[in-house]
Amino acid sequence: MRRYLRVLFVCTLIVFCSLLYIFNQLVSSLESANNHQARAQRTRAADTGLRKRAHDDRCKSGPVSLWEPYWSISSSVCTKHCFMDSTVRSEPQRLQPVQLAVVACGSRLQETLTMIKSAVIFSRSELHFHIFAEEDLHAGFRDTLQSWPQRVRSRFSYSIYPISFPSENAREWRKLFKPCASQRLFLPLILKQVDSVLYVDTDILFLRPVEDIWSFLSSFNRSHVAALAPEHEEPRMGWYNRFARHPYYGKTGVNSGVMLINMTRIRHTHFKNDLSAMDLSWSDLLMPLLNKYKLNITWGDQDLLNIIFHYNPESLLVFPCHWNYRPDHCIYGSNCAAAEQHGIYILHGNRGVYHDDKQPAFSAVYNAIQQYAFEDDLLHGLLDPLEEKLKSSEHTYCGRVRHIFTKRLRETIRDLQEQSAPPELMLCKCRSAAAGGLS
Repeated sequence: MRRYLRVLFVCTLIVFCSLLYIFNQLVSSLESANNHQARAQRTRAADTGLRKRAHDDRCKSGPVSLWEPYWSISSSVCTKHCFMDSTVRSEPQRLQPVQLAVVACGSRLQETLTMIKSAVIFSRSELHFHIFAEEDLHAGFRDTLQSWPQRVRSRFSYSIYPISFPSENAREWRKLFKPCASQRLFLPLILKQVDSVLYVDTDILFLRPVEDIWSFLSSFNRSHVAALAPEHEEPRMGWYNRFARHPYYGKTGVNSGVMLINMTRIRHTHFKNDLSAMDLSWSDLLMPLLNKYKLNITWGDQDLLNIIFHYNPESLLVFPCHWNYRPDHCIYGSNCAAAEQHGIYILHGNRGVYHDDKQPAFSAVYNAIQQYAFEDDLLHGLLDPLEEKLKSSEHTYCGRVRHIFTKRLRETIRDLQEQSAPPELMLCKCRSAAAGGLS
């Protein structure tokens, strides 16, 4: 009898545990479904504006490859110009300005103005610059930008903002890495009415139209919130994979000097993290992340971005290295295959290489753009002097591949010259290209 009762007790206990397990699984499934539904609703809300803009961009510009030039020089250009002569030119459409953001502190006034100049002279679209700067730099920006010729001024607008951080942690954010550098982390929280923005460091130079990198927005999938380039192409030279004491994105990390951001999505997204079992919003994530890793990070806010995208890799689109070409891509030998094939699209002169003689190829490009006079012809006033100056850099590794510094730039200038040609000249070129294609 005692054995029978013991068996009955064991069976009852097993049945009870089984029911408890089934109930627990049911509750977990319901919670997961609810979380998934909430996340999907947030994503749909953030996608509404982007899908409309992406559709409009594709209708206006056609499909854009991540690797091929946005407006290549071929018979297709003539075809597009012929089409414009008969349709678009009769009813010009005003596009929304491309939004750029930059943060300038200390001695970065002239460097930032040179970046703005490169964006303006090579772009076809209207641009708007969001300039975050220390108070004593504001007058310098306004005076210089207002002094540019009216035909140049009419192609861009700008807003100047003071440097600002959350009041309770302002001092800690301000001293992180370099003065003001971490300001870019707070762009989605400050520019609340701006849907998307292209953030660039002050030491950036555009060698092709800004709207070309802006077109990456139409390549974002439903989960992407930003696009950046890798920190390194060659893992043996990588910093993050050799020295980092914190999580980082992918194999070699990402560089934040050129960062295309869908800020609407960032404001609506909750990010996975190692701080909490719950996904956190951007504003709730930043300070706890800094508190946890501040003793382990070297490159400040860039390291924090790497940590975020390590846990949220689906949120990041990575573009090729020629959209963010830095000295690391050539000082030890050329290691950016995309630049070798297509030329440099965006030059990033970090490490102060524009202002010393260590990498003369980089400083030659910077000086050529800074000294270019708006009334001069781009070919003879900028490109020809630059190519002559680059010859003196051939003793360096970067100078040995100096042709990639002007390869895309020459095409950009040729594009701009063709677009400014009289319609009747373009029509002749179209007919000539068409005849050549038929023969």
